[in-house]
Amino acid sequence: MSSAAPDFQHLIRLSDDTGLFEHARHAVVRRHHGYCTDDVARGLVIVSREPLPSQRLTELAERYLAFLTHAQDHSGAFRNRLGFDRRWRDRPGVGDWWGRAMWGLGTAAARNSAPWIREEALLAFTLGAQQRSPHLRAMTFAGLGAAEVLRADPDSTVAAALLTDAAEAIGVPPENPSWPWPQPYLSYANAALAEVLIAAGDLSDDQQTLTSGLHMLTWLRDIQTRNGRFSVVPAAGWRQDKQRTRYDQQPIEVAALADACAVAAFVTGELSWQDGVRRAAAWFQGANDADALMWDPATSGGYDGLTEHGPNLNQGAESTMALISTMQHARRLS
Repeated sequence: MSSAAPDFQHLIRLSDDTGLFEHARHAVVRRHHGYCTDDVARGLVIVSREPLPSQRLTELAERYLAFLTHAQDHSGAFRNRLGFDRRWRDRPGVGDWWGRAMWGLGTAAARNSAPWIREEALLAFTLGAQQRSPHLRAMTFAGLGAAEVLRADPDSTVAAALLTDAAEAIGVPPENPSWPWPQPYLSYANAALAEVLIAAGDLSDDQQTLTSGLHMLTWLRDIQTRNGRFSVVPAAGWRQDKQRTRYDQQPIEVAALADACAVAAFVTGELSWQDGVRRAAAWFQGANDADALMWDPATSGGYDGLTEHGPNLNQGAESTMALISTMQHARRLS
C-alpha cells in the first residue's frame, strides 16, 4: 500500500450484506463476534471520504448507512451490538457508538458522492442530534460529525448546536505547560478532543477556542513523538504524574492524530501540521518503536496493535480502518 492509494481490499473482506464484522483472527473474519455500530460508523466515514468511489464502495456506504438507520430508534439513540444471527444484544443508548454513528452520518451527509446517501444520512443525523450524551468521548465523536455537516451547510442550526455542546463538554484546558489537557489522563482517540475544539473555533470564528484546540494538539503531538517518530499513548492510557508505558500502542491513536493534524493544516494553512499526517502514515509503514510494518501487504489489513513483541497480527475492523483513514490523508498531501 502506498500513501497515494488507500486499499479497501480487507474492508471488503470484513463486510457482508448486513454490515461490517468487528474482529478477525489474522485476516479471517470471526463471525461469532458479530457486528457493532461503532465500526460500521467508522466504515461509513472512510468510504464517504472517497471523492471518486468505485461502485463497490458506494454499495458499502449504502450497506453501512442501512445498518445505522436500523440501529437507530425513534428518539435518535442507537443500539450497538448485533449478533451474526441478526439479533440485537443491547438496547438503544448514547454511549460512544451514538457519537461514532453521528460522525459517520455527518460525514456521509456532507461528503458522500451519492445524493441519495447524503439525503438519508442527513435525516438520520438530524434525528440523532436530538440526543446528548453524558460521556465525553461520545460527545466528541458526535462533534466531529456536526463539524462535517456544518462545513457543507453553514446554516445548519442543528449541527451548530451539537458542535457547540461538544466543545463545551470538552471544556477549556488548564494553563499548565506540563499538562495543558482538560482531563488528568489520556485514554483513547485523544486527538479527537483537540480536533473538535479546532473545528468549533474555526466554524464559529471563536479564536480562543481555536487557539485552545491548536495548543492541545501541539502538546499531544509533541509528547507522542520520540526520535522523529510517533510513539502513541498505549491502550492502558497515561495519567498525569504517572509513569507512561510504551506498549500496547493502538492504530486508532495514530489515525486520530492524522485526522486532527489534517484539520489543523486545513484551518491554519500551516505546513508544519502536514508533518503530523506524514508521521502517522510512516508509523504504519514501519517508522515506529518496533520498526515494524503495521499492515499486511498480502491482505491490506491493518494489524491490531503494536506490542513489545511486535505487531498483533490480527486484522480487525478498527485497525484496518485506522490504516485506510491515515492513508487517505497522506494521499491528499501527495
